[in-house]
Amino acid sequence: MPMIRLTVPVGALTEEGRSTVQRDLAAVLLRWEGAPGTAFFRAQAWSYLVELPERAQSTAEDDAPRFLVEVTVPQGALSERRTAGLVQDATKTVLSAAGLAPADALRVWVLVHEQPDGTWGAGGSVIRYADLVALARQGEERAHV
Repeated sequence: MPMIRLTVPVGALTEEGRSTVQRDLAAVLLRWEGAPGTAFFRAQAWSYLVELPERAQSTAEDDAPRFLVEVTVPQGALSERRTAGLVQDATKTVLSAAGLAPADALRVWVLVHEQPDGTWGAGGSVIRYADLVALARQGEERAHV
């Protein structure tokens, strides 16, 4: 199941962006992962917003806010094309939530962490990528009935 974490300096998001960015990023992740749009899969796409205190983030050049998006997915869940789409859409989502222009895209970094098969657990059990694929197929079949 995918997880996404956005780390930002406090106050770097607009009021509206702060209220919507987590669900927006989770939706981006699910879309690029190819997960069915079912309530079950939406409930498993966990999204975290971590706000850093003032002056906790800087560069050697300036103190303009930077944004770190960390995505954790099962190994094999994203092809190179899907990863590229995820990075592009996550960047656009964060820029929008911060009220920034596309020219500020280098202030958003996206790190995709692939979790090796057999090292992800939920509900007290190890969850394998094949289990998730089977669940997704069942969800798609139910949607077409």
